[in-house]
Amino acid sequence: MASIPNYYVSADEYLALERKAEFKSEYIDGVVYALAGASRRHNLIVGNTIIALGTQLKNRNCSVYPSDMKVHVANRFFYPDVSVVCGEDEFLDAEQDVILNPTVIVEVLSDSTGSFDRGKKFLSYQQIESLREYVLISQDEIMVEGYARQGNETWLYTKVTGLEGRLTLRSIECELLLRDLYNKTGLPA
Repeated sequence: MASIPNYYVSADEYLALERKAEFKSEYIDGVVYALAGASRRHNLIVGNTIIALGTQLKNRNCSVYPSDMKVHVANRFFYPDVSVVCGEDEFLDAEQDVILNPTVIVEVLSDSTGSFDRGKKFLSYQQIESLREYVLISQDEIMVEGYARQGNETWLYTKVTGLEGRLTLRSIECELLLRDLYNKTGLPA
């Protein structure tokens, strides 16, 4: 994740600029970071995840959002690959493009973002009271990692591998079948 040089702005300035921008950027404590484009495999996994969750949640009071919806936490704005909100959506303002209350966040890992998604971003997401589960999906191997909130400070880690694997998201009563997530990605079993 590369910062844009000499580009320190307030959160309000970031939002005003971002809403007119031709490309996406995330915002961390006054610094704007340009996002790189995603690979074919990354996009397939994101699409497959949205289909899997959307199908299971279609008759429930939950919304599944793709990566164009921002999530706000403290003095930071992120674009998760997939966000799920159950119950009433809470937005930052009338633009309704910044979620305040995700229940589940999914990130697809890449070489350039993997350590950030596991580290600083996850630490930021943990501050969101509504967040119950955080899912990391590898795009280089068939592996999904889940973190489920067990209390205010404790997260239960689960790792699932192989095409027969499945990750249960108890907070939204859904299952992610790895064969569905990795459909058409070309990764060997």
